[in-house]
Amino acid sequence: MRFMMLMIPAGYETAQPGTMPDPAAVEAMMKFNADLQEAGILRELNGLHPPSMGARVSFADGKPVVTDGPFAETKEVVGGYWIIEVGSLQEAVEWACRCPGSPNETIEIRRIQEMEDFPEDVKKAAAGFEEMQKRSRMQ
Repeated sequence: MRFMMLMIPAGYETAQPGTMPDPAAVEAMMKFNADLQEAGILRELNGLHPPSMGARVSFADGKPVVTDGPFAETKEVVGGYWIIEVGSLQEAVEWACRCPGSPNETIEIRRIQEMEDFPEDVKKAAAGFEEMQKRSRMQ
């Protein structure tokens, strides 16, 4: 099973463009990342720039509306993520508990949907999706 662990740092929703993490925090996080890699469960990881450097596209009336960051109504934002492959949600939780997070950080853990999770009609509607995934990983 693949899980995405989403790092949600409080206050990041109002961070200024170009805000960078503390080097000591990055060093501690790199040790955690190395532990995930050495355990053979790390599939992907990335940090994200603050919302002030991004945009949102919403479809309230079925048409795209673009809003540049920061987003005033936002209470929580994702600062980065890991994708890990483990045997259960409990194992993913155990790994998240090992993260050297600071008091203002929360990790949300979500299982990634796999094709075998879907009924046949959804699988049929998603024909070609797994090939898209493979091709995107090769780029």
